[in-house]
This record gives sequence, structure tokens and C-alpha cells, in this order.
Amino acid sequence: MAHRSRLAGFIIDCQTDDLAPAARFWCEALGASIADPDAGDVPGTYVQFGDTRDGMHIEVQKVDHASRVHLDIESDDIDAEAARLEKLGAKKIAFVKRWWVMEAPTGQRFCVVKMHHPEIGMTPTTWE
Repeated sequence: MAHRSRLAGFIIDCQTDDLAPAARFWCEALGASIADPDAGDVPGTYVQFGDTRDGMHIEVQKVDHASRVHLDIESDDIDAEAARLEKLGAKKIAFVKRWWVMEAPTGQRFCVVKMHHPEIGMTPTTWE
């Protein structure tokens, strides 16, 4: 069965005790605003940006590992997309809450998340 996917945006992983200064810095650096200062399931863990170019999804995330940036790929069928990416050489690392954490053949981590608004932003690619 066919499914669709596209680049959703990126998450800025921040190893910090206080996410607010990181969110302010990245909003200013990217010319964005804070749309949801408490976007995650756990308070103080995610800050979602607004006013992003082409509606790209950008968040800062409080993490325990080293600070880095990771991509999110969104799909209307996350299991089918994860399987497609595995055929290309990616590995599933873990299923977390509602998304797959994966690793590219070259070691970069990324997530496959649920597509919520296919009508906004870039047109998704349809995969057979």
C-alpha cells in the first residue's frame, strides 16, 4: 500500500538544565517566534517555534546526550516509512511514544513522525 512522507523539519537537541535561554537564542538566530513554550508531554522538555519559513516544524528539545540537531521525516504511515528507510540501509533504534528513532547508514540519528497537516508546506512524496 502506498504511503507519503517528507521532511517535517528539525529538532535542536539541547543538553541544558534550562531550555528557555536556548529557545530564545535559536528563535532569534532563525528569525522565528515561540509558538508553544511547553510543547511536549513532559513540562520543560520541548519548545515549538512559530513563524518559520514555509511552515517548517522546528523545536528545541531538552536532552541528556550531547547537543546536536536531528531531522524529522513525517509520514502518513510511520511503520511503512521506517521499513522503506530500512531497505535503504537505516536502522531502527527505538520506538518512543509515537515515533521511530532511526539511524542513517552514516550514523546520523533522525525520527520518523506522524504527518498531521499534509496540505501545509512541501508536497509529500508518494511511495509505492
